[in-house]
Amino acid sequence: MPCHSPSLLRKGVQAAKMKHYEVEILDAKTKDKLCFLDKVEPNATIGEIKSMFHKSHPQFYPARQSIRLDPKGKSLKDEEVLQHLPVGTTATFYFRDLGAQISWVTVFLTEYTGPLVIYLLFYFRVPFIYAPKYDFTTSKHWVVHLACMCHSFHYVKRLLETLFVHRFSHGTMPLRNIFKNCTYYWGFAAWMAYYINHPLYTPPIYGEQQIRLALIIFLFCQFGNFSIHIALRNLRPPGSKTRKIPYPTKNPFTWIFLLVSCPNYTYELGSWLGFTLMTQCLPVAFFTLVGFIQMTVWAKGKHRSYLKEFRDYPPLRSPILPFVL
Repeated sequence: MPCHSPSLLRKGVQAAKMKHYEVEILDAKTKDKLCFLDKVEPNATIGEIKSMFHKSHPQFYPARQSIRLDPKGKSLKDEEVLQHLPVGTTATFYFRDLGAQISWVTVFLTEYTGPLVIYLLFYFRVPFIYAPKYDFTTSKHWVVHLACMCHSFHYVKRLLETLFVHRFSHGTMPLRNIFKNCTYYWGFAAWMAYYINHPLYTPPIYGEQQIRLALIIFLFCQFGNFSIHIALRNLRPPGSKTRKIPYPTKNPFTWIFLLVSCPNYTYELGSWLGFTLMTQCLPVAFFTLVGFIQMTVWAKGKHRSYLKEFRDYPPLRSPILPFVL
């Protein structure tokens, strides 16, 4: 007579109790039925359901799909499990096409390569930018050369961080966004570079003292920004979407976490303030202002997410500027 262990018997009982789900996927706009999935395992994730849907609709690869419980609701996360959702054994989901997608790495590399190359074209004064007599000439002001080195350093740093430091919680973004983002970065780079490298450019009012102070601010904030990116990277193991509260480390540049939720944006703002002071150029100041507004929006969003997700989140922190904003 065969002998069965108690653990095997329990597993058998649990398996018997498990019910398969029927999943229907409707178009979020028209409510038309797009797909019906029979005998879906209770522990199936939304990511797996997307893959099943992709088999019947090859044009909608998983990264392009938004699966929702309500036509106008939020997209469900790929890791959410079917049996843990507020649905019956016949689950109804709504599909929305997110459009063609592109990887975040590709987006960042494109965004940051453009300003690097564009700025250098103005710095070397290639033909058709300024008057012919200035083609391939060099500026007589050393701050112009320093500004080129700082600008290039910033974007080379961003490119290297994209390749070797950043870990993205989302693998892709809509393809249409790359055109908007590149217009922003590339357009501002050309506008700044045109005036900083212009043959009639004049150095800052307070001369070397102003330039040296600005350089110190710029470099300090660049290293601070890099330190925060490393600290955030170490919070998330490779291939994981785990979210944790960031805290200061032994690196003094990370101590600002005591007061700010998104110090990477704080340091980014400081870098561009330093660059503005260094060049005393109005387009740079405008770029800094626009960037500050956008980073404030992102910082406030992340700050709200931290407060919502973590009950023990440090109460003294502000989104981007300590005690202010």
